[in-house]
Amino acid sequence: MADALTLAQALAEPTSLALDTDWTGLITAARAEQLLGTLAYRLDGLPLPEDVAQLFADARAAAENGRRAALWEAEMARRALAPLGCPVVLLKGTAFVAAGLLAGRGRSIGDLDILVPRASLDAVEAALIAAGWEWVKPDPYDDAYYRRWMHELPPLIHRTRDRMIDVHHTILPLTARVTPDADALIAAARPLGNGLSVLSPTDMIVHAAAHLLADGDLAGGLRNLWDIHCLIEEHGTAGLDERAAHHGLSREAARAQRLSHRLFATPVAPEHRGLRSFDRLYLRRLLARDDWGRPIRPFIRFAFYVRSHWLRMPPAMLTRHLWTKWRRG
Repeated sequence: MADALTLAQALAEPTSLALDTDWTGLITAARAEQLLGTLAYRLDGLPLPEDVAQLFADARAAAENGRRAALWEAEMARRALAPLGCPVVLLKGTAFVAAGLLAGRGRSIGDLDILVPRASLDAVEAALIAAGWEWVKPDPYDDAYYRRWMHELPPLIHRTRDRMIDVHHTILPLTARVTPDADALIAAARPLGNGLSVLSPTDMIVHAAAHLLADGDLAGGLRNLWDIHCLIEEHGTAGLDERAAHHGLSREAARAQRLSHRLFATPVAPEHRGLRSFDRLYLRRLLARDDWGRPIRPFIRFAFYVRSHWLRMPPAMLTRHLWTKWRRG
């Protein structure tokens, strides 16, 4: 396997795997891309070598444990924030499993991500600290940078459960060239019936596209693109273009649909099926993983790393930030 294309094909069409599949390579790439649990669910019920079947059974069990842990952490945050009476919207993997979505099936879940109104940040911060969360970044510069320019508070970790929480007030850094409508995201959120909410289906897709293409170097991008595929499979794309335009993310949502259609045959509108000029570079970055799980294509990875910083900050600000970080080691 030259890159992670076989992994993408296995996710899209599990029955396409040949009898002589390089299982070690496929599993190693899936683990490196945090897609092992997802792949295990996709292949569940298919005839597999005995040792591979046992490994995937273990991966499904681990994913189920991760699902329960994520939901418990969401409940702990709910209890801490309930007295405030402010909206609390779950994001990313925890939102998928809390809402019982296809995108949550086997998904690897790390930090708890929540979205709250910006006006509630101080109260949310105080309530979480009172409930046992502590700062991860004690450096004054990092703390000030997060509070002034980022789309979230500095990350917090619970002192006894050792679980991280990222408290967002919007979905892209304040320095980014795109300014999504955070108030509209919260207003359209769907209640779960327990005091927590999740984004509307179209906003979930827009957020996933923003996270994939407007806020990073595409590290872990194959998992994020699979999220988009699952969300479209389950909810379709009705109203998606209009909602993406409202948030200023039309280009990102359209490219995400083209890439997802190319790798996973995602059912999208005809105008979002053919690849455009730079889409192939994005594909090469998304698949830049060999069958030992090692990153490949260093030049493309570096180019997207530079691009991620360019998207986040104007040049003068980026220069000052990098200079400050370099001086601090």
